[in-house]
Amino acid sequence: MHVDNPLGRVLPSSLTSSSAARAIAGLAGAAAAGLVYSTVIERNAFTLRHSTLAVLEPGATPLRVLHLSDLHMTPNQRLKQAWVSELESLEPDLVINTGDNLAHPQAVPAVIQSLGGLLSRPGLFVFGSNDYFGPRLKNPLQYFKTDHTRTFGEPLPWQDLRAAFTERGWLDATHTVRELEVGGVRVVAAGVDDPHIERDRYDTIAGRPNPLAHLRLGLTHSPEPRVLDRFAADGYDLVMAGHTHGGQLCLPFFGALVTNCEIDRSRVKGVSSWGSTMKLHVSAGLGTSPFAPARFCCRPEASLLTLTPVSHGDADFDEEHSLPQLATELS
Repeated sequence: MHVDNPLGRVLPSSLTSSSAARAIAGLAGAAAAGLVYSTVIERNAFTLRHSTLAVLEPGATPLRVLHLSDLHMTPNQRLKQAWVSELESLEPDLVINTGDNLAHPQAVPAVIQSLGGLLSRPGLFVFGSNDYFGPRLKNPLQYFKTDHTRTFGEPLPWQDLRAAFTERGWLDATHTVRELEVGGVRVVAAGVDDPHIERDRYDTIAGRPNPLAHLRLGLTHSPEPRVLDRFAADGYDLVMAGHTHGGQLCLPFFGALVTNCEIDRSRVKGVSSWGSTMKLHVSAGLGTSPFAPARFCCRPEASLLTLTPVSHGDADFDEEHSLPQLATELS
């Protein structure tokens, strides 16, 4: 028996079958390699992103701010815990945590131990949905629909996490306006609860912040446009958020497929402008759901922001730095 090929030549059917088998095997091998890379290697290729933003009032002293988000910690993630604990050596002036710290009901001690000395530095935080509720297995196609029905997992011990943060000195910015002085810089900060699950109540913090402040800072877990618009209208200089995971699974030369919120893909991570005067910084976060433990073209990250005074001709700067050695985590 013979089979005609597209070029009109007659080839043995055994040869055609063999070629098809090799092609299928090659595709399967590439898929397997991609799966291993995304779940074992890139998921643990923790990265420190450096950004410089001109957002302070003229004459203010530059401020170093460490932005952490979306740790999604479980008790056995030793490499992530060790990497986070090393961030204390950066000696930031201020630490910002924008939520989704937990992915397991027994993860609070791991989060607190990982943060270590950072909890002794000035800090502000708001929570995300995965501080309140545990992760659940979901249909991945749901992430392409921003209006899909929310389903929640088991309750998580967010009260214990909040108590541990506040006992060490961090300030809860949820629906509260906070004023503090850090490194000679007067900061006014306010935040909302997670708008992704409609817990935000912006009216509780509405109004223009103290005009004497050198920095007016807004915090939210999910960067929903309705919240960003209100921060911008009230005159905030910078809003910090997380939630998006930077898209988590991205394509080369295209970027994020989804943002998992109403924000557009161009702002899925890093620095962008919102309105005429406000800056937005979205962290791609350090973790993933245990049910989707993969990242592709989107390394897990923490961010060190150097905030500088506004002056004519200033430009923002954004750069990633990888670890000297690539850590892998099999859990």
